[in-house]
Parts: sequence; C-alpha cells; structure tokens
Amino acid sequence: MVEREGAELPLAVQAELLSLSRSSLYHRPAPPSPDEVALKHRIDAIYTRYPFYGSRRIAATLRQEGTAVNRKAIQRHMREMGIAGIAPGPTTSAPRQEHRRYPYLLRHLPIVRPDHVWGVDITYIRLRAGWMYLVAVLDWYSRYVVAWELDQTLELGFVLAAMGAALSRATPEICNSDQGSHFTSPQYLELLTGAAVRISMDGKGRALDNVFTERLWRSVKYEEVYLRDYASPKEARRGLDRYFAYYNQERPHQALGYRTPAAMYAVKRPATEAASDGERSEQRKEESLPERVCGKGIDRALRVGRRCCSWPADATRPI
Repeated sequence: MVEREGAELPLAVQAELLSLSRSSLYHRPAPPSPDEVALKHRIDAIYTRYPFYGSRRIAATLRQEGTAVNRKAIQRHMREMGIAGIAPGPTTSAPRQEHRRYPYLLRHLPIVRPDHVWGVDITYIRLRAGWMYLVAVLDWYSRYVVAWELDQTLELGFVLAAMGAALSRATPEICNSDQGSHFTSPQYLELLTGAAVRISMDGKGRALDNVFTERLWRSVKYEEVYLRDYASPKEARRGLDRYFAYYNQERPHQALGYRTPAAMYAVKRPATEAASDGERSEQRKEESLPERVCGKGIDRALRVGRRCCSWPADATRPI
C-alpha cells in the first residue's frame, strides 16, 4: 500500500491517508535473501503448471533439478505464499470447527447469465527481488474480472477492498471461495451477507471446485507476470492493470467462442421471476446449516474429479 521509492506523495501524506503511524513507515524489515526469493519463484512456477502438486511432489521436483531442500522447508514457503496442492488429502472429510461452514452450492448448477456466480481467490505474484499477493473477483459466466487488488502482505484488508469494489459495481446471486482464513473471516462474511449474496465454499481439498479462477491465474502468470519480471510493486500494479484491461476488453476467450469477457458480461440478463419471501427464507436456513460430510468424502471427490476432467474445455457448467 505504501510506496517509498518514486512515490508521488511524501511518506507523511501517505501515512495520514492510510491512518497509519508515521514512525511505522520508517521501519524497514530485513528483505528476503536472494536464495529464498529464487526458491519461492520456482515453487510458484511448478505450482502454476501443476496445481495438484503438494509439498512432497514439489520437493521431489526441486531435488531432481538439483536443489537441496527438504519437505518441511517447502511446506513453510507454501504457507507463506498462500498456496496448497488442490488434490484431495487424507483429512478431506473432517469438518472444521473454527469457522462457520457454508455448503458448496454449485454442484450441477448451470451458470446462465452474468452475475449469477462469482469466484474469488488469492495468488502469489513474483517480483524481481520479492513477491506480492493478488486477489481477483471473477464472474464465472463471462470470465470477466470484476475487481482485483494487489498487496505486499496477506492481511485481510486487500481482500475486503477487492470485494467491496466488486459489490459497488454489481451484486451476484452466489459468491464462491475456498475455506481460507480470509474468506471465513467475520468481516468478509458480513460484507457478502449484508449484500444478500449467497455464500458457497469449496469442499476442503476438492481439486476442481474453483477451476475457472485457477485457469485465470495460469493466464495471468504465463501471459503477463512471467514475461515482465517486475522490479517493484508499482511496476507490478501498472503491469497487472494493463493486463486485466486487455484480458477483459480485448483478449478472445476460447471458452466463450472467441468473444471477449467484456462482451459476454454486457449480455442483457434475462428476466427471472423473483423467489417468494418464504423460498428465500428456506434457502437461507438450509445454507446456514453445517455441511454434513460423510466418511466417503475422499472417494466422492476423486470420482467427481475424474468425471469432470472429461468435460470439454469450453464447458460453462461448474464442477
């Protein structure tokens, strides 16, 4: 959020605008070592190409490449980067008690119009001597990036800012995310429920529940981030701003019949009959109940993954 070098505003003005202590801006934490930066960049490249790789496979791949690293170090770096393998793990059927659980609402649901379903996710963006974090809100029908934010930390604020910006433009019927701490925080949940948005959460460890956003990350990194080698946060923001404008307005999308996301997002929404108050009340009651996960959750996730992998690339029906 704060720009130190080449900033248009003095640090004192930036501190006042951000309601920060001026003295805190002059504390400079030790930068990561070149070895740590290089290792995290390589982990990011492997994970982007193989998002189903967990720490074991990434560590094995790095050792095959001649990098001496153990699995615990890879696990630590992946936690700091905010990434995890999306293949089902040994505890996929165990319910989590630390936050309110919402069911996955998109199974077998045809997505038929803009603002029907949004997805939100966070990814790691590499810089020449460090990294940042990118959050994006994606309309699943049109693949249109409704809003995005970039930050140097994984604090909650940039996620709330992105979702707030998206909701100021439109309101989806359903918003889907994983069960990460950002998306299960009370502030984030209140932002969605206050806008009467139905909340959907991926099953823990399900490989394909957020497949459209995973495809977006691949496009962003292969078509922009890996080609640019950003030298600073400001350069990253400018590059991503340019790329998302291109992605939305100019880039033909194969899954959309080579139309642009902006053209699809602008499609007039068909008139639909509003649900009665009683139906909406029943929906909210059902969605507020804890999701029941049976002991066969892992096998079910694997079966769904195999079946869905056979769908055509341009299928608009989510997993």
